[in-house]
Amino acid sequence: MLTSASNSPVPLDRADLLTEAAYVDGSWIGGNDRITVFNPANGRSIGTIPDIGAQGAETAVSAAERAIHGWRAFDAATRSAVLGRWYEAVMAHEGDLATLMVAEQGKPMAEAIGEIRYAAAYIRWFAEEARRVYGDLIPGPSASKRLAMMRQPVGVVSAITPWNFPLAMITRKAAPALAAGCTMVLKPSELTPFSALALARLADEAGVPPGVFNVVTGRPEEIGRILTDDPRVRKFSFTGSTAVGTMLAARCMATAKRVSLELGGNAPFIVFEDADIEAAMKGLVASKFRNSGQTCVCANRIYVQRGIYADFAERLAERVSRLKPGDGMIETSDQGPLIDDRAIAKVERHIADAVSHGASIIVGGIKAASEGHFFQPTVLIDVSPASLLCREETFGPVAGLVPFDGEADVIALANDSPAGLAAYVYTRDHDRVWRITEALEYGMVGVNTGLISTEVAPFGGIKQSGLGREGSRYGMDEYLEMKLVCHDIAPR
Repeated sequence: MLTSASNSPVPLDRADLLTEAAYVDGSWIGGNDRITVFNPANGRSIGTIPDIGAQGAETAVSAAERAIHGWRAFDAATRSAVLGRWYEAVMAHEGDLATLMVAEQGKPMAEAIGEIRYAAAYIRWFAEEARRVYGDLIPGPSASKRLAMMRQPVGVVSAITPWNFPLAMITRKAAPALAAGCTMVLKPSELTPFSALALARLADEAGVPPGVFNVVTGRPEEIGRILTDDPRVRKFSFTGSTAVGTMLAARCMATAKRVSLELGGNAPFIVFEDADIEAAMKGLVASKFRNSGQTCVCANRIYVQRGIYADFAERLAERVSRLKPGDGMIETSDQGPLIDDRAIAKVERHIADAVSHGASIIVGGIKAASEGHFFQPTVLIDVSPASLLCREETFGPVAGLVPFDGEADVIALANDSPAGLAAYVYTRDHDRVWRITEALEYGMVGVNTGLISTEVAPFGGIKQSGLGREGSRYGMDEYLEMKLVCHDIAPR
């Protein structure tokens, strides 16, 4: 059976890290129904994966159910050691993993290497947290009662992850699940499956037992039905759009599964007149144009106080005009392609709608190349709050500026969204920092920084941006159940 690509178009030191098979119960499985994976920078095929369908997903769930009894029985130190070896394996192959990521997802090499290290950091963090799962002794209601609370693994976990961060979105879920003693069935995006399969190969080499970490590949409909409906799955974790996430969560409720959702964002980026303008400019470019704007926490609505609005727009336009779209393997490229034609169409629709509402394009606004899915980094001014650019998540390299007058004005604008994932504020006024951060209806707020995500802090949103948290010590709680033991001591 074919497990690694021959004559691969992706230049890897280890050719077997590009694997064209699903990984179930410690074995690589194929199938006659294949899905081709394309490089978004040039539209060329980089390999195929099998569509293992519902039957393959059921096999993976069965494997995870069998494996959990042995895996949860390991002491925490043993699980920690296995995860530690997995972390070392990922770091030892960061060059190949980054090359593979550039080929299937498109982001520039420097960003890909950054994601590999970020993804690996979650494995290392939760390898350490595996040894810090504590219970509690609770004062009893009477002299004879003893109360204890213990934490135990939820059970079999299923997960569906997106294409925009093909490794980090996996390790944020898999690392705490495995550290807690759970087993996992993972469905990566069919657009970017090879990073997940490479991760599975390295997990196997690190000593993760068969059935503990399974990667199923194929079209999402049939596989997703098993991952949400099968009663043997006790927990479901999803990162993706709000529409899809809420639909999948509703299916999970038929079997009362635990659910974690990291859904869409529409992040406001607020710059007050007293801000450090250079720092705000740097933070905005980092937040808005990282991964070509294809991040759930990227700045989506940019509110600039009126007194600095014109100067800010001029300086931003000059900075953005220097960004260079191109193949991520080319060192001078700092903007990769969008993922597909639909992404291009959405960006074009948002720009056209903004212009129809009175906005002006001052940089970009057009497709950047005839080959691939590149779009010129774009800045618009005088964007109406009623435009799609402010009402929806754009997921592309488009910065739309909106002027505002005062705190109350911008808080109302920022909170006027069903999304509540991330927000950003730039100001030197420390009193204002507290007023604004407390008033903003978002799960995460960056103050004078455009980069907020780290393995040591909780990541997640409120409102229609999701349920639960990933990363940090709180991320372990998503994969642990609380059990009360009430012991009545017989009198002597």
